[in-house]
Parts: sequence; C-alpha cells; structure tokens
Amino acid sequence: MEPVLAQTTGFFRERPVAGGLADAFSAVWVHRMDERAVPPIVITPDATIDLQWIDGRFRVAGPDKEPQIETPAAGAVIVGFRFRPGAAAGWLGVPVGEIVGGRLDLGELWGTRSRELSDRIKATPNLADLVRRLEETIGAHTEGRAALDRQMGRAFDVIDEGLPPETPLVPFLQRQLHMSERTLRRRFEDAFGYGPKTLDRILRFHRFRRLQRQTADTSTALLAIEAGYADQAHLIRESRRLTGVTPSALA
Repeated sequence: MEPVLAQTTGFFRERPVAGGLADAFSAVWVHRMDERAVPPIVITPDATIDLQWIDGRFRVAGPDKEPQIETPAAGAVIVGFRFRPGAAAGWLGVPVGEIVGGRLDLGELWGTRSRELSDRIKATPNLADLVRRLEETIGAHTEGRAALDRQMGRAFDVIDEGLPPETPLVPFLQRQLHMSERTLRRRFEDAFGYGPKTLDRILRFHRFRRLQRQTADTSTALLAIEAGYADQAHLIRESRRLTGVTPSALA
C-alpha cells in the first residue's frame, strides 16, 4: 500500500489543553484509525514534540528532521499532548537533541517513574473520559514545574512569524536573545533538537501550508514568496524534502 499523510486517514481532532497543563502543553489531539486495514502513514516534520498515549503506555514522539513512516493497527486510538515550544526538555528532563526522530517509550527516559504515571490511568471505553483522565494525570505531574524555556519559546515565535526579507537568521536571533552564536546553537539543540536554520526551514514550510489552506485561490508561486521562499522551485524542493510530495499533491 502507498503511504498517506497522517491526518488524511481515520478521525483526527485537536483542542487546547485544560488550564492545568497550559504551562507545558499547547494542545491535546485524538487520532482514531479506521477499523479496516490502515495504510502506512507519513508523519511530516512540524517542529513539534508529543507525549502520546497508545495501548496503555506513554510514548514520546521526538521532533523530526525528515518524514517518518508508521503503520498503526486498525482501529488504534492515539491521544497526544503537544508540548509548547521550548517546554519538552524541561518536562521530560532530557535535552531534545537526544530524542530527534525517535519514538520512545517513556520508560526509556524515566524508568519506573513512567509506570507510576501510566498506572494512574484507568481503562475506559469512553474516549472523552479517557482524555479527561489523561489530562488530570499529566496535569498533576505538570503542576508547579517550570518546564518552559521562555527564551526558546520566544525564539520559536520569532522564526514562526517570519523574519524581514534578506535578514540573516542567526545574527538576528543573537541580537533578539542577547546570546553568543555558540550559546544560541546549544540552546536550540537542547530545546528543539536542531539548529535555527533547520527550525526555520520547517516552520517556513508550515507557514506556506497555513497560507495554502486559507487562500485556496492564490497561485502557489505567490504563496511561496509570501511564505518566505526564493521562488516556487525552492518551495517544491523543500516540500519534497519534508513530505515526499509536491505542494500541489498536498493541496
């Protein structure tokens, strides 16, 4: 079977997290696979890190630099909690550079502490109840912990908004954050798993995707320029690199 993009199969919904989790997480999402055979799904890099609940266990999905292919079971339900930019390292207790591209059982990072967290989740056939219990349990673990690296959260926002044209990225961030280049790169590796230029590439592509969804009648060439690409050919190369397909196929 040909792989398909993750959110094009089954049921997918997301919403903001409950208040007690908002210091470390931005959203909770549910992805329920079709009951029939599920084709391999493509996970495209989006600069996010998720804590996921699958089959009674917590899994950490690290940030990706390139597309990942997974084959979930038919009917599988995945509940994900998306970390706020700059919060995963503090919450997990490990530099994000150690989990790039990984899909790790939380026990690999926490040992028996992971089982203690999982044991608080009681089985229920009701999906809404399950999400509520997960929010309560993760919220109790999150409460009072200063997980968010606010400087790195700010750096993420600056890049996500897009820099002024012809602005060199790293010197601009150094001025904004008052950091040496060496410190900046180390902090990025710890918080995001890769350097500023890789984060910029990924966020620029998702900026294009947002524009593509909002303005369906605008030409791809114009959207490419608005998103920050040199031209349409530049966009197409990046789209193939990050998703394996062209922008028109994504649309």
